[in-house]
Parts: sequence; C-alpha cells; structure tokens
Amino acid sequence: MKVIETVAEFRSRVAAVQRPLGLVPTMGALHDGHLSLVNRARADNATVVASIFVNPKQFGLTEDLSSYPRDRDRDLSMLEDAGVDLVFAPMADEMYPHGFDTSVDVGRIATRLEGEHRPGHFLGVATVVCKLLTIIRPDRAYFGQKDAQQSLVIKRLNTDLNLGAEIVVCPTIREPDGLALSSRNRYLNPAERKAATVLLCSLKLAEGMSTSNADEIRRQMRELIGAEPLATIDYVSIADAETLHELHLVDRPALVSLAVRIGKTRLIDNVLLRPGA
Repeated sequence: MKVIETVAEFRSRVAAVQRPLGLVPTMGALHDGHLSLVNRARADNATVVASIFVNPKQFGLTEDLSSYPRDRDRDLSMLEDAGVDLVFAPMADEMYPHGFDTSVDVGRIATRLEGEHRPGHFLGVATVVCKLLTIIRPDRAYFGQKDAQQSLVIKRLNTDLNLGAEIVVCPTIREPDGLALSSRNRYLNPAERKAATVLLCSLKLAEGMSTSNADEIRRQMRELIGAEPLATIDYVSIADAETLHELHLVDRPALVSLAVRIGKTRLIDNVLLRPGA
C-alpha cells in the first residue's frame, strides 16, 4: 500500500493503475463502518483508493476541529489489512493552498436538516468531495447510509457538475446494541451509551407504525426520545427520500432521520420507509 500526500504525485501514480477504481473518502478515526465501504470497493474494483483528510471547511464555529480524533498509524494499518492499494492523505495546505477562495454550493437539498442545524457544513463537504473526485477520478465512490443527507448532496454534486463517478451508498453498520457506528460514539460514557439506544428505538417505532400520517409518527418519535433524560432533540424528520421536503403523508419513499444530543455528543441516524414494502 502506497501513501501519497500531494496532488501532483497522486495524479502521476493513479494514471497507471488498473481500472475500475473505487474511492472510499474518510476523515480517519476508522471503524468497521469505514471498513465495510472498503470491502465493498475491494469486491467491485481492480484498484481501491482511500483518502484520509480531516476537512477543516466542514466544521462549524462551535465545533472543535482540534478535538477530532486522529490516529494515522492505526488508520493506515487498518486500510492496509483491508487491501487498499493507495491512500491519499494530504495536509490542509495541500488541499487549500494560500489564496484558496472557492466553495461549492449544492443548493436547496443542502439547506435542510443538517444544513439548517450546521450552517456551512455542506459547503465544506461539497467542496472537498468535489476536489477529491476531480483529483482521484474514481469510477465509483462509496459512502454510508448513516450520513444519508450527505449522500444525497454528493449525488447532486456529482450529477450537476458531470464528475463522472458512480456514487454507491452502502448500508449503515451498527454495534451490537443497535447504535450506528460513528467516531463520535467514543465520547459517550456508559450511561450515555445506554441512553443512545433511544435513537434506534425511535426509528424502529416509525418502521412499525401502521399509520401513514407523518405528523403522528414524528409526534410519537419525539415523545419516545423525550422520555430519555439524557437526550435532547435537534430534529426529527420524515421527508421525501430524494428531495428532503418534509411530508405530511408517507405516500412515497421517505427518509426518517434524526439528530439527538446525548449529553454533549450529537448523534444522527436514519431509516428508509417504503409504503407497501
């Protein structure tokens, strides 16, 4: 496995690799969710590239970039064991050199849900993913369903700017207690970890309800989460699975998503509802 830190060297090397090429973008702090993307990419492609880049542009003013977990040696060891061929691991000034002043705005889909609660977040995501797709030129790029809105934003970006990659969205990987795998889970103490299972419980509630009344499903989800003393709701959403417009009636594929703070740790999760399925 070769680790490359500059755009120029990466472009030189990637020109000679076998195709198809699959890309797994990451910010490091790897876990089994990331490895599931690598495994899918390995099964689908002749060459697998992973990127490790903690993107400063997607952190808000109240989010501490310096505290984001970093363990490069561990991450590289995990990627090598998983069969990655190339790792693109640039420094911030390589991706955003002096004078960098461009951002990519994907429009309305990036203003809802996470976009509303984390202003500027998707500007940073879209900008860095646009750069990664143009530098690496993958045939396929792999993302997780846990970050469902991010995947929709990236699909829109890829389509609108003709970036040429197939965007592959893979299932959410969960821990034995049902908590979606996330680098943020490590911040939960034992009591908070137990409380965090309320996210999946509320999503299962939505899946099991016989009504198609989205307002009633939201109400019951909020009631269930509100009964957990350590939980504070940012949002509970039932929205069109493509546009993220909020629904009053689940009469089409719907994304049920939520953001909940357990203590000081903000967690997100989602499920898809398909009427008649």
